[in-house]
Amino acid sequence: MEVFRISKADYADKLSSSAIANRWNKNGQNVIYTGSSRSLSTLELIVHKGSVAPQIEYKVMVISIADNDSLIKQIMISDLPEEWRKMSAYPMLQKIGSEWYESQESLILKVPSAIIPNEYNFVINTEHPDFSKNVKLIRKEKYFWDDRLL
Repeated sequence: MEVFRISKADYADKLSSSAIANRWNKNGQNVIYTGSSRSLSTLELIVHKGSVAPQIEYKVMVISIADNDSLIKQIMISDLPEEWRKMSAYPMLQKIGSEWYESQESLILKVPSAIIPNEYNFVINTEHPDFSKNVKLIRKEKYFWDDRLL
């Protein structure tokens, strides 16, 4: 399976994590957020950055994950509270993600996108023992910001 991450060019050469807290992880937890498509990854980046700086060079990281269902745990929307998309739900979602991370239950956490219904993001645990043999950076692609997004 291929997943996508849009990153500043300076950080696109290797699969690494900032370990900064986000929707599905707490500070200090090394995870990589990826999207199921380039377009979803674009929207996720815009939403999380709050604005776009077109003068900064970005790359699309194309990441391959081994096709093995046992590597993935999926979070179902039906298992989340109605308000899960709101910022106020972050502590509860971070708890879910943190428990997954610490348990090493799976390499990948498949989570619903808070932006686009019925699309998914994939959170990769870089500290999982299966990481190095099942997750590979396949290539980097040039990325440009369409002026209509700015």
